Amino acid sequence: MDFMTKMKNQAKADRKTIVLPEGFEERNLTAAAQITQEGIANIVLLGNEEEIRNKAAELSLDISKCEMIDPIKGEHFEEYANTFYELRKKKGVTPEQAKEIMKDPMYYGTMMVKMDAVDGMVAGALHTTGDLLRPGLQIVKTSPGTSVVSSFFIMETNTQLGDHGTLLFADCAVNPMPDEDQLASIAISTAETAKHLMGFDPKVAMLSFSTKGSAQHDVVTKVQNAVKKANEQRPDLKIDGELQADAALVASVAAQKAPGSDVAGQANVLVFPDLQSGNIGYKLVQRFAGADAIGPICQGFAKPINDLSRGCSAEDIVNVVAVTGVQAQNN
Repeated sequence: MDFMTKMKNQAKADRKTIVLPEGFEERNLTAAAQITQEGIANIVLLGNEEEIRNKAAELSLDISKCEMIDPIKGEHFEEYANTFYELRKKKGVTPEQAKEIMKDPMYYGTMMVKMDAVDGMVAGALHTTGDLLRPGLQIVKTSPGTSVVSSFFIMETNTQLGDHGTLLFADCAVNPMPDEDQLASIAISTAETAKHLMGFDPKVAMLSFSTKGSAQHDVVTKVQNAVKKANEQRPDLKIDGELQADAALVASVAAQKAPGSDVAGQANVLVFPDLQSGNIGYKLVQRFAGADAIGPICQGFAKPINDLSRGCSAEDIVNVVAVTGVQAQNN
Protein backbone atom coordinates (compact mmCIF):
# COMPACT_ATOMS: atom_id res chain seq x y z
CA MET A 1 0.00 0.00 0.00
CA ASP A 2 1.54 3.34 -1.03
CA PHE A 3 1.78 6.34 1.26
CA MET A 4 -1.18 8.32 -0.13
CA THR A 5 -3.47 5.30 0.09
CA LYS A 6 -2.52 5.03 3.77
CA MET A 7 -3.13 8.76 4.26
CA LYS A 8 -6.55 8.60 2.60
CA ASN A 9 -7.57 5.56 4.64
CA GLN A 10 -6.45 7.27 7.82
CA ALA A 11 -8.35 10.44 6.87
CA LYS A 12 -11.50 8.39 6.20
CA ALA A 13 -11.28 6.69 9.59
CA ASP A 14 -11.88 10.01 11.41
CA ARG A 15 -13.27 12.33 8.77
CA LYS A 16 -12.50 16.02 9.28
CA THR A 17 -14.00 19.15 7.71
CA ILE A 18 -11.71 21.11 5.40
CA VAL A 19 -12.48 24.49 3.84
CA LEU A 20 -11.43 25.31 0.26
CA PRO A 21 -11.51 29.12 -0.10
CA GLU A 22 -11.06 28.92 -3.89
CA GLY A 23 -14.42 27.23 -4.14
CA PHE A 24 -15.37 28.20 -7.68
CA GLU A 25 -12.07 27.11 -9.27
CA GLU A 26 -12.21 24.07 -11.56
CA ARG A 27 -9.47 21.97 -9.92
CA ASN A 28 -10.91 22.65 -6.47
CA LEU A 29 -14.38 21.61 -7.63
CA THR A 30 -13.05 18.45 -9.25
CA ALA A 31 -11.14 17.61 -6.07
CA ALA A 32 -14.14 18.41 -3.84
CA ALA A 33 -16.35 16.02 -5.79
CA GLN A 34 -13.77 13.22 -5.49
CA ILE A 35 -13.03 13.88 -1.82
CA THR A 36 -16.67 13.78 -0.77
CA GLN A 37 -17.46 10.82 -3.01
CA GLU A 38 -14.59 8.81 -1.47
CA GLY A 39 -15.37 10.01 2.07
CA ILE A 40 -11.88 11.45 2.65
CA ALA A 41 -13.17 14.66 4.25
CA ASN A 42 -16.18 16.91 4.57
CA ILE A 43 -15.72 19.92 2.30
CA VAL A 44 -16.77 23.56 2.62
CA LEU A 45 -16.49 25.60 -0.58
CA LEU A 46 -16.28 29.39 -0.25
CA GLY A 47 -17.67 31.72 -2.88
CA ASN A 48 -20.89 32.72 -4.59
CA GLU A 49 -23.12 29.65 -4.33
CA GLU A 50 -24.81 30.16 -7.69
CA GLU A 51 -21.46 30.53 -9.46
CA ILE A 52 -20.13 27.41 -7.74
CA ARG A 53 -23.18 25.33 -8.64
CA ASN A 54 -23.19 26.56 -12.25
CA LYS A 55 -19.48 25.79 -12.66
CA ALA A 56 -19.91 22.33 -11.17
CA ALA A 57 -22.86 21.63 -13.50
CA GLU A 58 -20.80 22.80 -16.47
CA LEU A 59 -18.09 20.32 -15.46
CA SER A 60 -20.64 17.55 -14.70
CA LEU A 61 -19.43 17.31 -11.12
CA ASP A 62 -21.49 16.12 -8.16
CA ILE A 63 -20.84 18.49 -5.26
CA SER A 64 -24.12 17.76 -3.49
CA LYS A 65 -22.26 16.63 -0.36
CA CYS A 66 -20.29 19.87 -0.11
CA GLU A 67 -21.35 22.83 2.01
CA MET A 68 -21.21 26.20 0.24
CA ILE A 69 -20.74 29.53 2.00
CA ASP A 70 -20.59 33.02 0.53
CA PRO A 71 -18.40 34.94 3.02
CA ILE A 72 -20.35 38.17 2.56
CA LYS A 73 -23.64 36.40 3.26
CA GLY A 74 -22.28 33.99 5.87
CA GLU A 75 -24.16 33.93 9.17
CA HIS A 76 -20.89 34.38 11.07
CA PHE A 77 -19.56 37.27 9.00
CA GLU A 78 -20.07 39.91 11.70
CA GLU A 79 -18.63 37.64 14.39
CA TYR A 80 -15.56 36.88 12.29
CA ALA A 81 -15.03 40.54 11.40
CA ASN A 82 -15.28 41.55 15.06
CA THR A 83 -12.87 38.80 16.08
CA PHE A 84 -10.39 39.92 13.44
CA TYR A 85 -10.72 43.50 14.63
CA GLU A 86 -9.92 42.46 18.21
CA LEU A 87 -6.90 40.48 17.00
CA ARG A 88 -5.52 43.30 14.87
CA LYS A 89 -6.69 46.58 16.44
CA LYS A 90 -3.28 47.16 18.02
CA LYS A 91 -1.88 47.02 14.48
CA GLY A 92 -4.21 49.85 13.46
CA VAL A 93 -7.03 47.85 11.90
CA THR A 94 -10.41 49.57 12.24
CA PRO A 95 -13.80 47.79 12.48
CA GLU A 96 -14.61 48.97 8.95
CA GLN A 97 -11.32 47.60 7.60
CA ALA A 98 -11.91 44.32 9.42
CA LYS A 99 -15.24 43.89 7.65
CA GLU A 100 -13.68 44.63 4.28
CA ILE A 101 -10.83 42.18 4.90
CA MET A 102 -13.23 39.44 6.00
CA LYS A 103 -14.91 39.54 2.58
CA ASP A 104 -11.74 37.88 1.26
CA PRO A 105 -12.33 34.09 1.20
CA MET A 106 -8.70 33.50 2.27
CA TYR A 107 -9.30 35.47 5.46
CA TYR A 108 -12.80 34.11 6.00
CA GLY A 109 -11.56 30.53 5.58
CA THR A 110 -8.68 31.12 7.99
CA MET A 111 -11.10 32.55 10.54
CA MET A 112 -13.26 29.43 10.17
CA VAL A 113 -10.19 27.40 11.20
CA LYS A 114 -9.51 29.75 14.11
CA MET A 115 -13.11 29.53 15.35
CA ASP A 116 -13.26 25.71 15.00
CA ALA A 117 -15.98 25.90 12.34
CA VAL A 118 -13.69 23.66 10.26
CA ASP A 119 -10.67 21.52 11.08
CA GLY A 120 -8.30 22.82 8.42
CA MET A 121 -7.86 24.83 5.22
CA VAL A 122 -6.24 24.14 1.84
CA ALA A 123 -5.64 26.89 -0.73
CA GLY A 124 -3.12 28.15 -3.24
CA ALA A 125 -4.33 27.05 -6.66
CA LEU A 126 -5.05 30.71 -7.42
CA HIS A 127 -3.19 32.46 -4.60
CA THR A 128 0.47 32.87 -3.73
CA THR A 129 2.06 31.35 -0.65
CA GLY A 130 2.14 34.85 0.86
CA ASP A 131 -1.63 35.15 0.38
CA LEU A 132 -2.04 32.03 2.51
CA LEU A 133 0.62 32.75 5.13
CA ARG A 134 -0.48 36.31 5.85
CA PRO A 135 -3.95 35.50 7.24
CA GLY A 136 -2.60 32.33 8.82
CA LEU A 137 -0.01 34.22 10.85
CA GLN A 138 -2.40 37.04 11.69
CA ILE A 139 -5.31 34.83 12.79
CA VAL A 140 -4.28 31.25 13.62
CA LYS A 141 -0.65 32.07 14.55
CA THR A 142 2.10 29.57 15.34
CA SER A 143 1.78 26.54 17.59
CA PRO A 144 3.19 26.77 21.14
CA GLY A 145 6.96 26.46 21.22
CA THR A 146 7.30 27.02 17.47
CA SER A 147 8.84 30.23 16.19
CA VAL A 148 8.79 29.59 12.45
CA VAL A 149 6.13 28.42 10.01
CA SER A 150 7.80 26.31 7.34
CA SER A 151 6.89 23.74 4.72
CA PHE A 152 7.83 20.29 3.56
CA PHE A 153 7.22 18.02 0.60
CA ILE A 154 6.58 14.32 0.90
CA MET A 155 8.75 12.79 -1.81
CA GLU A 156 7.85 9.28 -2.94
CA THR A 157 10.70 7.90 -5.03
CA ASN A 158 11.31 4.65 -6.88
CA THR A 159 14.34 3.92 -4.69
CA GLN A 160 15.12 2.45 -1.28
CA LEU A 161 16.56 5.74 -0.05
CA GLY A 162 15.03 7.37 2.98
CA ASP A 163 12.23 5.30 4.50
CA HIS A 164 11.65 2.66 1.80
CA GLY A 165 11.79 5.37 -0.88
CA THR A 166 9.87 8.09 0.99
CA LEU A 167 11.55 11.23 2.32
CA LEU A 168 10.59 14.66 3.61
CA PHE A 169 12.20 17.73 2.00
CA ALA A 170 12.12 21.03 3.94
CA ASP A 171 11.80 23.99 3.60
CA CYS A 172 10.87 24.21 -0.08
CA ALA A 173 8.17 26.90 -0.14
CA VAL A 174 8.17 29.41 2.72
CA ASN A 175 11.44 30.83 4.12
CA PRO A 176 13.75 32.31 1.45
CA MET A 177 16.89 32.71 3.54
CA PRO A 178 16.49 31.17 7.01
CA ASP A 179 19.06 32.12 9.62
CA GLU A 180 20.64 29.50 11.88
CA ASP A 181 17.88 29.76 14.50
CA GLN A 182 15.20 29.35 11.85
CA LEU A 183 17.05 26.42 10.27
CA ALA A 184 17.24 24.72 13.67
CA SER A 185 13.49 25.27 14.17
CA ILE A 186 12.72 23.90 10.69
CA ALA A 187 14.81 20.79 11.40
CA ILE A 188 12.99 20.16 14.69
CA SER A 189 9.54 20.79 13.22
CA THR A 190 10.20 18.45 10.30
CA ALA A 191 11.53 15.74 12.59
CA GLU A 192 8.30 15.98 14.62
CA THR A 193 6.26 15.84 11.40
CA ALA A 194 8.20 12.79 10.25
CA LYS A 195 7.49 11.06 13.54
CA HIS A 196 3.82 11.93 14.05
CA LEU A 197 2.49 12.23 10.51
CA MET A 198 4.68 9.74 8.68
CA GLY A 199 5.44 7.23 11.42
CA PHE A 200 9.19 7.53 10.73
CA ASP A 201 12.07 7.20 13.13
CA PRO A 202 13.30 10.60 11.92
CA LYS A 203 16.89 10.93 10.78
CA VAL A 204 17.42 14.55 9.78
CA ALA A 205 20.28 15.62 7.51
CA MET A 206 21.00 19.34 7.34
CA LEU A 207 22.39 19.78 3.85
CA SER A 208 25.27 21.83 2.52
CA PHE A 209 27.92 21.69 -0.19
CA SER A 210 30.26 20.64 2.62
CA THR A 211 30.41 17.51 4.79
CA LYS A 212 31.77 17.81 8.32
CA GLY A 213 34.05 20.74 7.59
CA SER A 214 35.28 19.67 4.16
CA ALA A 215 34.73 23.24 2.96
CA GLN A 216 34.73 26.60 4.70
CA HIS A 217 32.29 29.40 3.97
CA ASP A 218 29.81 31.56 5.85
CA VAL A 219 26.87 29.55 4.47
CA VAL A 220 28.51 26.35 5.74
CA THR A 221 29.05 27.89 9.17
CA LYS A 222 25.36 28.82 9.28
CA VAL A 223 24.36 25.18 8.80
CA GLN A 224 26.93 23.99 11.36
CA ASN A 225 25.58 26.43 13.94
CA ALA A 226 22.00 25.41 13.15
CA VAL A 227 22.88 21.76 13.78
CA LYS A 228 24.40 22.65 17.16
CA LYS A 229 21.32 24.65 18.17
CA ALA A 230 18.91 21.94 17.05
CA ASN A 231 20.83 19.31 19.02
CA GLU A 232 20.95 21.54 22.11
CA GLN A 233 17.21 22.14 21.94
CA ARG A 234 16.24 18.56 21.14
CA PRO A 235 19.00 16.11 22.07
CA ASP A 236 16.41 13.31 21.76
CA LEU A 237 16.22 13.77 17.97
CA LYS A 238 18.68 12.48 15.37
CA ILE A 239 19.78 15.65 13.57
CA ASP A 240 23.21 15.82 11.95
CA GLY A 241 25.18 17.96 9.54
CA GLU A 242 26.50 19.64 7.72
CA LEU A 243 26.17 16.90 5.10
CA GLN A 244 26.34 16.80 1.33
CA ALA A 245 23.36 15.10 -0.25
CA ASP A 246 25.25 11.94 -1.19
CA ALA A 247 26.71 11.62 2.31
CA ALA A 248 23.21 12.02 3.74
CA LEU A 249 21.65 9.33 1.54
CA VAL A 250 24.25 6.76 0.45
CA ALA A 251 25.76 4.47 3.08
CA SER A 252 29.03 3.87 1.23
CA VAL A 253 29.62 7.60 0.81
CA ALA A 254 28.65 8.26 4.43
CA ALA A 255 31.15 5.66 5.64
CA GLN A 256 33.91 7.61 3.91
CA LYS A 257 32.78 11.20 4.54
CA ALA A 258 30.93 11.01 7.88
CA PRO A 259 31.90 7.85 9.77
CA GLY A 260 30.11 7.40 13.07
CA SER A 261 27.09 9.55 12.15
CA ASP A 262 23.71 8.09 13.13
CA VAL A 263 22.09 10.03 10.26
CA ALA A 264 24.54 10.00 7.35
CA GLY A 265 23.74 7.34 4.75
CA GLN A 266 20.25 6.75 6.14
CA ALA A 267 18.57 10.16 6.25
CA ASN A 268 14.81 10.26 5.68
CA VAL A 269 14.47 14.02 6.24
CA LEU A 270 16.50 16.51 4.20
CA VAL A 271 16.67 20.11 5.42
CA PHE A 272 17.93 22.46 2.74
CA PRO A 273 19.98 25.55 3.67
CA ASP A 274 17.72 27.99 1.83
CA LEU A 275 14.58 28.18 -0.26
CA GLN A 276 16.41 28.31 -3.59
CA SER A 277 18.13 24.97 -3.04
CA GLY A 278 15.03 23.39 -1.52
CA ASN A 279 12.70 24.44 -4.30
CA ILE A 280 15.18 23.49 -7.03
CA GLY A 281 15.98 20.20 -5.29
CA TYR A 282 12.43 18.89 -4.99
CA LYS A 283 11.58 19.87 -8.56
CA LEU A 284 14.67 18.16 -9.96
CA VAL A 285 13.83 14.94 -8.09
CA GLN A 286 10.21 15.21 -9.19
CA ARG A 287 10.96 15.81 -12.88
CA PHE A 288 14.15 13.80 -13.49
CA ALA A 289 13.44 10.86 -11.18
CA GLY A 290 9.65 10.77 -11.68
CA ALA A 291 9.06 11.10 -7.95
CA ASP A 292 5.66 12.02 -6.54
CA ALA A 293 5.92 15.35 -4.71
CA ILE A 294 3.06 15.82 -2.25
CA GLY A 295 2.80 19.34 -0.90
CA PRO A 296 3.91 21.83 0.03
CA ILE A 297 2.51 21.00 3.45
CA CYS A 298 2.82 23.69 6.12
CA GLN A 299 4.06 23.02 9.63
CA GLY A 300 4.22 25.33 12.61
CA PHE A 301 0.69 26.76 12.51
CA ALA A 302 -1.46 26.19 15.60
CA LYS A 303 -4.03 24.50 13.33
CA PRO A 304 -3.70 22.88 9.89
CA ILE A 305 -3.46 25.36 7.02
CA ASN A 306 -1.87 24.11 3.82
CA ASP A 307 -0.62 25.62 0.61
CA LEU A 308 -0.85 24.41 -2.98
CA SER A 309 1.32 25.10 -5.98
CA ARG A 310 -0.52 27.24 -8.51
CA GLY A 311 0.42 24.53 -11.01
CA CYS A 312 -1.30 21.85 -8.93
CA SER A 313 -3.67 19.25 -10.32
CA ALA A 314 -7.01 18.23 -8.86
CA GLU A 315 -5.33 15.05 -7.59
CA ASP A 316 -2.73 17.19 -5.79
CA ILE A 317 -5.56 18.95 -3.97
CA VAL A 318 -7.12 15.62 -3.00
CA ASN A 319 -3.78 14.48 -1.59
CA VAL A 320 -3.14 17.68 0.38
CA VAL A 321 -6.69 17.61 1.80
CA ALA A 322 -6.12 14.01 2.95
CA VAL A 323 -2.86 14.98 4.66
CA THR A 324 -4.55 18.04 6.21
CA GLY A 325 -7.27 15.79 7.61
CA VAL A 326 -4.67 13.54 9.22
CA GLN A 327 -2.84 16.58 10.62
CA ALA A 328 -6.16 17.68 12.15
CA GLN A 329 -6.54 14.27 13.79
CA ASN A 330 -3.15 14.78 15.46
CA ASN A 331 -3.77 18.43 16.35
